Amino acid sequence: MRTPFDPELEDRLVRYAAIDSQSDADSPSQPSTDVQLDMSRLLVTELEEMGAQDVFLTDYGAVLATIPGRAEGPTMGWCAHVDTAPQFSASGVRPVVHRHYNGGDITFADAPDLRLSPEISPYLAEKVGEDIITASGTTLLGGDDKAGVAIAMTAARHLLENPDIPHGPIRLAFTPDEEIGRGVDERLPGDLGADFAYTFDGGKPGEIEFETFSADGARVRVVGVSAHPGFATGKMVNALHLTSKIVMMLPQATMTPDTTSGTEGFIHVSEIKGGSSEAEIVLILRDFEMEGLEAKGALLRQICEAVAAGEPRARIEVEITPQYRNMRYWLEKDMRPVELVYEAVRDVGLEPTSIPIRGGTDGSRLTEMGVPCPNVFTGMQEIHGPLEWISVQDMAKATQVAIALARRAVT
Repeated sequence: MRTPFDPELEDRLVRYAAIDSQSDADSPSQPSTDVQLDMSRLLVTELEEMGAQDVFLTDYGAVLATIPGRAEGPTMGWCAHVDTAPQFSASGVRPVVHRHYNGGDITFADAPDLRLSPEISPYLAEKVGEDIITASGTTLLGGDDKAGVAIAMTAARHLLENPDIPHGPIRLAFTPDEEIGRGVDERLPGDLGADFAYTFDGGKPGEIEFETFSADGARVRVVGVSAHPGFATGKMVNALHLTSKIVMMLPQATMTPDTTSGTEGFIHVSEIKGGSSEAEIVLILRDFEMEGLEAKGALLRQICEAVAAGEPRARIEVEITPQYRNMRYWLEKDMRPVELVYEAVRDVGLEPTSIPIRGGTDGSRLTEMGVPCPNVFTGMQEIHGPLEWISVQDMAKATQVAIALARRAVT
């Protein structure tokens, strides 16, 4: 069913998706890429034009703003991230709107052999007659999470233009670097000033998530012994050979992203770089329980110690860095923010569902840092790749939920 929000949501997502805002895990700067600020500065301008208050771009790259309250109530936060995933091309995105989807294959102008169909993405079969947005075939779309940005901006504009809708103060936060686990600066919870918040960064309509992976990042540095290959007998220690041994000793048939599902965790080798004298393995460790996460870190260390023991001339260093923690640990102590959004979802004619997220959101860190922050659906599907798509009508449902949340918080 089409809504008055559809044209605005379509316009916002198409415009936002065309802006390059990829984050970069290898960059030490904050935010990690300057291009993210192009998106952030645009949001500052649009928020000021729509009449939001306290609009501010922080020195750590987050855009903050206030929708003034019309009634007594708690301060609620709405959050989304401006960066797109670094795992796939996200420069030069050309969004394409497929109106009144007919149920068949969706083709891509820039990749003639690429097809999106209900066989590949089963939920697409439920979207016949709706307006589907994709990229053109050679990039991701960036609906993760520019759909969330579009939803929050559209709902904010609606509240500002309709002062008869009762709601408490609403704080907006559009963060950088979520995709690389650096979206929540330690100053953000205080600057946000919300009693509780919601990230708009989820999937199918009705899905409300309050349980995420706990996550650590890991780096293994392997330093061998360099020597001229023509005169290396008894001298060279090839760092790439040792790196290969470490990777092959990690679980292959279990405990990998492609062999796990549900609440099973994994160890994922995401990058190998370097040469024969020095190399590095970049990994991510995931589990829903801290005991499982710690066990995966211990396994990685044991493997590296075993490889190092077999070649004492080499140096192997393991660094494990906390990234985020399962928000359930905090939310299960006070489920009121979850119950509130369940009610808002029912208000718009949907039935809420909750399953553990095999990933994380800025809400994971915000919750850990004292701002309870469940995750709300946007409609995004097949994210982080060229088949990414989203229904405009699903985005409209999320916008309706945001407005229902505003009402619910003061009743």
